[in-house]
Amino acid sequence: MLRRVLTYLTQTLRGFVFSSTMLVAVLAFSGAALSATLLYEHLLDRQARETFAQIAHQASLAVQGALHEKDGHREAGQLLATFRQVFPQNLDAIRIQAVDDETAQQLESEGVLVEQRGEMLRYTYPLSHSEKCRGCHRQAAGERPFGAVVVDYARPRLADQSRLHYIALFIGLGALALLTSLAVSLSSTRKIRRSLDLLATRVEEVNSIRDVERLQLHDVDFGFRELNETFTHVSQLVQRLKGVAVDRDILEFEISLLEKLIITTNVVKDWRAFIKNLLVEINQIVDAYALVTIFKIDEEAYECEVFWRYPPSATTQRLFEAVLRRRLEETPFMAEAIFLPIVHNLADENGSIELDEREIELQTKSLVLETPRIGGIAGIGLQTTLLASDNVRKMVIGSILTAMLNLVGSVKAIYKYTKDLEHYATRDPLTGLYNQRMFWELLASEEKRVHRGEESFALVVIDLDNFKRVNDGYGHHVGDTFLQRVAETLKKAVREADQLARYGGDEFCVILPLADEAEAHGVARRIADALDAFLFDLPNGVSLKATASIGIAVYPQHGKTPKDIFLIADNMMYKAKRSGKNAIAAPDDDELAEAFRKQAEKMAMIQRAVDQKRIVPYFQPICVVGDGKVEIHELLMRIDIDGRIVPAGEFIAEAERMGLVHEMDYQLIEKAFVRVREENYRGMLFINLSPKSLIIGEFVGKVRQLAELHGIEPGQIVFEITERETVSNLAVLETFVLELKEQGFCFAIDDFGSGYSSFHYIKHFPVDFIKIEGEFVRNIVDDEVYRAFVKSIATLARELKMRTIAEFVENREILVELQAFGIDYAQGYYLGRPRTALHPAGTHLPGESA
Repeated sequence: MLRRVLTYLTQTLRGFVFSSTMLVAVLAFSGAALSATLLYEHLLDRQARETFAQIAHQASLAVQGALHEKDGHREAGQLLATFRQVFPQNLDAIRIQAVDDETAQQLESEGVLVEQRGEMLRYTYPLSHSEKCRGCHRQAAGERPFGAVVVDYARPRLADQSRLHYIALFIGLGALALLTSLAVSLSSTRKIRRSLDLLATRVEEVNSIRDVERLQLHDVDFGFRELNETFTHVSQLVQRLKGVAVDRDILEFEISLLEKLIITTNVVKDWRAFIKNLLVEINQIVDAYALVTIFKIDEEAYECEVFWRYPPSATTQRLFEAVLRRRLEETPFMAEAIFLPIVHNLADENGSIELDEREIELQTKSLVLETPRIGGIAGIGLQTTLLASDNVRKMVIGSILTAMLNLVGSVKAIYKYTKDLEHYATRDPLTGLYNQRMFWELLASEEKRVHRGEESFALVVIDLDNFKRVNDGYGHHVGDTFLQRVAETLKKAVREADQLARYGGDEFCVILPLADEAEAHGVARRIADALDAFLFDLPNGVSLKATASIGIAVYPQHGKTPKDIFLIADNMMYKAKRSGKNAIAAPDDDELAEAFRKQAEKMAMIQRAVDQKRIVPYFQPICVVGDGKVEIHELLMRIDIDGRIVPAGEFIAEAERMGLVHEMDYQLIEKAFVRVREENYRGMLFINLSPKSLIIGEFVGKVRQLAELHGIEPGQIVFEITERETVSNLAVLETFVLELKEQGFCFAIDDFGSGYSSFHYIKHFPVDFIKIEGEFVRNIVDDEVYRAFVKSIATLARELKMRTIAEFVENREILVELQAFGIDYAQGYYLGRPRTALHPAGTHLPGESA
């Protein structure tokens, strides 16, 4: 309780004024009361002394006179009695007494002796003697007094009584002062409190920069001139700080925009949704009703889109379009441009916008570029109330527009690149047909569909005859155009439900749903006839013809798995070539037996290699694009069969079907780690993992133990996953990757762009490296489509903070192009072939840098 009272008196304005006033009043009244009491008592005492001194003197004279009379002693006695009756309260005693020599000597020298004994005053007056006195008093001789009149005076108690009266008086006056102080403090603090409450209410209403701009303080009156003058200076300071505060928040908003430049795959799904969210976030700081984007879509055409915070009225939309078009037409380098119809988008439907032409003109700022930037962004505009204020804010909005332009352009670019990548993940960039990865998915899907019933499907494999002559004789550009025309011819020859794919190079595949061998022959014949009629006319007048060797296989007659069906159809295609080309071949029983015999031999070879630990590690260098420095090696698997080195392409698919690939991976990694330790290699090592290895629960633990055993840091190891192979084990893969990252290992996606699920991986997994599909890299020098494709992947990886590796770098021209695209690393025969030894980390391969 006492603490609350002290807090109130010392930390509140009202309590402080009250306590201060009371303290001053108490001190003043106490001082006055004490001074007045002391002065009064002093005056009273002095007056009493003077009065009694006179009484004592008169008494002594009267006694002296009475003693000189005839009956002097009796007269003196009666006189003394009379004095006692007249002054009963003051005269404590009055008598005549003899004195000793010392007292007589003092009386003789001083005349009167005055003594104070406590509250008693004693006056001693000398008795002079006469001849009469000597008759009775023989000691009265000479001039020395022989006796004295002694008067004892008791000081009156008037001072005590007056003191009590003064105290009572000052208590009453003090109470009056207390009430007066309370009234004064209440009155003065009420004025100040009322003004402070008004100020507090207005300050509490400030929740944003817009509220600060509306804050008014000029009408706050504290009731005292000095306080009002002080607060006027504070108000002036607040007015000056308004601009600073707004500018600071706008700059903070600009920083938040820069933070948004870290774009993830969530953004590229829908760039318009991103812009809508951006507009909503802008409105958390300033009132912005519309955001405009301008993109160049071809040489002369531009598309313009307006993103509205809330639905605009029809009049507002019409006026806004008119102002926007007028401004664009007034831009010199856009005077001849063609603009598509303006598209309007809504960020939030719960509201409305009504603007007049003047508000649109004054509150809209735009930034238009003569040369479009990334993503084709050519301009951006923002309609905001902030532009109606001072020029400083307009300049800040200009800088914000620059940041937003880069941001929106990047988002649109990544969106476009991602759409292109998603398209080409399933499509061949040159012909527009399904690519090899998609072909295998379609083939597996068809096998599952047919397996559930009692139906069949057929596979046709087509390989053009003598296509190499076209490429070698007329160049890759003519060869690519030739393949495009062939693809168009094939699409016309197959049935509507058939699935046509370009398997690679000049090889095509057609999946024929619900087809038997006879129907497959019919489709193959139509294809052969269409190619017989095919002519490709060159500008020099030469006409090129096309023929093909075609192989056929039917499920389940010729095989029980997609791999088996493809193996048979591929063998039949080579049979057709051996028979003289431009032919169609289907398997008979002997040919089926021969194909499966070869497969059995391959399976036996793989089993023997595993049992006898004939897995051999090979290492291919991966170099920094630009200086050729070796920082990485890719670990490749080979089998040593009686001195013959068998590449992985000849056995890895069969090893997966046999369920042995995880054991082969383990042997490979163990031998590679031994080599890394022996050669003291400190660079990074890329390890390809088969999906079969991923489902082996102890595999990761074994790899970690091997790394620890051989002193290899987890950060040196990069596990490389081919997205086509792992798509069916996505959940297992995710668990595997996260476990690897937690242990410090790195993660890469191989053959990026060859399948749609590549983009799913970079969204869900912590990817460190992207290895670009080799087919795209091999053709970037001569093919604009492949160039655009590789460039798009490089841009996407750069935005997502992932490093890129280009495979199949076979000449210097490709390396130069990769450097121009900003690719980080390169791998291929031009830089170094696989070998059993490791290049020391940091080695520069001679003559192989761009």
